Amino acid sequence: MNDEQVSVSRTIKASPEDIFDVLAHPARHSEIDGSGTVKASRGGADERLSQGAKFGMDMRIGLPYIIKNTVVEFEEGRRIAWRHFGRHIWRYELQPTEDGTLVTETFDWSKAPIKAYITMMKWPEKHTKNMTATLERLAEVTEH
Repeated sequence: MNDEQVSVSRTIKASPEDIFDVLAHPARHSEIDGSGTVKASRGGADERLSQGAKFGMDMRIGLPYIIKNTVVEFEEGRRIAWRHFGRHIWRYELQPTEDGTLVTETFDWSKAPIKAYITMMKWPEKHTKNMTATLERLAEVTEH
């Protein structure tokens, strides 16, 4: 980890496969979004993601907007990440444990062209809170 990434981890009492299946279906992202900004999937988002897949989301931060994402990291059952035109990455890493799965969500802005703006707007701090809420919701959806 570097100073242009923030992460939150949580052990979830579910298998990596069950958790990954939720993450790999954008139609389920509004169920787990802890920020309240992800409203719905659009255009191909009902399909299961894979490396290079593109998917759209209806979002709302104040005003509604649409964002298009591309999967940039993919290891079945272990790692998935996507980015949009801003080039910051949302990454999920899953590691099996005796108690279920350790899930780590990371906001990585190391490749973003607007790094100073992201830092100035305190997005990393805001996203840490949102990621904690997302992992809580992911646990609610996947724990049996």
